[in-house]
Amino acid sequence: MNVPFYVPPEQLMKDRAEYARKGIARGKSIAAMEYADGMLLVAENPSGTLHKIGEIYDRIAFAGVGKYSEFETLRVAGIRHADLKGYSYARSDVTAKSLANAYCHALGQIFTQEVKPYEVGIMVAEVGDTPETTLLFKITYDGTLTAEDDVAAIGGQEEALTAHLREHYRPGAPLAEAIGWAVAAFEAANSRTFQATEWEAAVVDRTLGRRAFRRLSAQEMARG
Repeated sequence: MNVPFYVPPEQLMKDRAEYARKGIARGKSIAAMEYADGMLLVAENPSGTLHKIGEIYDRIAFAGVGKYSEFETLRVAGIRHADLKGYSYARSDVTAKSLANAYCHALGQIFTQEVKPYEVGIMVAEVGDTPETTLLFKITYDGTLTAEDDVAAIGGQEEALTAHLREHYRPGAPLAEAIGWAVAAFEAANSRTFQATEWEAAVVDRTLGRRAFRRLSAQEMARG
């Protein structure tokens, strides 16, 4: 009789977490920060077609790092979830908090029950009518959900980016100043200068009306 191979549950969870962290660290990071009119999201991403930042719903943006196919699956699932809820009830019932909770549950289930965890980290941002109602959530590969204030980052350089942004952040700053902080944070973390075409950036801006999501051009990033 063969004895089944046994791995202690705590060791199994530790191995899965280490596997996911290594996969995420190989990708490019994303930073998010609040500015006077909304939320800015910036990623190092020279690809013009494979987006790491996208629109989920009217005033909600999504950002993902790690394995592209996995966070893209989550983004599409989030859009479907938001569309169904908005159609069934009201558009105002679709919130970043409900989406973040759904992502938290899905990633937690995958981490504990599937053979391989998702190698992803994601952020969900929602711009409100006032700075006080603007929300930013971060969800990790194991389903851990945190609500962030003002600035946040995900990816392999998360700690360095967050520390730099917190050091320079000023509430109520204009968009151009926020772009400058983001660029400086990435350049400090990577010890090099970036070209304007190497960025992917977007905002959820309350001044744009119902559809608050807008991508930023290379020219805007260069001016920032």
